[in-house]
Amino acid sequence: MPEVYVSIGRVKRDISELVNRVAYGGERIVLTSRGKPKAALISIEDYERLRHSQAEKQAARWQAWVAQADALAAEIQARRGGALVDVDALLRQEREELEGRSDWVASGR
Repeated sequence: MPEVYVSIGRVKRDISELVNRVAYGGERIVLTSRGKPKAALISIEDYERLRHSQAEKQAARWQAWVAQADALAAEIQARRGGALVDVDALLRQEREELEGRSDWVASGR
């Protein structure tokens, strides 16, 4: 697919022509400022492909993270001999410890 470099100054002057070249001619236009690429003008089809690709990559990363979390949970459970962690008991214990510290501070010790 053709790629053209165009200065931002020209974009200001010829935006309609450039949009049509992208939309109907399949060009990709790289916008430059002082000779350095700054942005790109692409067709809506290219944009949708890019969005779809990013969504797929994000879903794959999420699935990998879930698989790692599941593996870690299985490893922890195996180390505990199959026993589940009693989260409610842990939270209760933490709350009691915090209340104990709060009482200790309030008593001026």
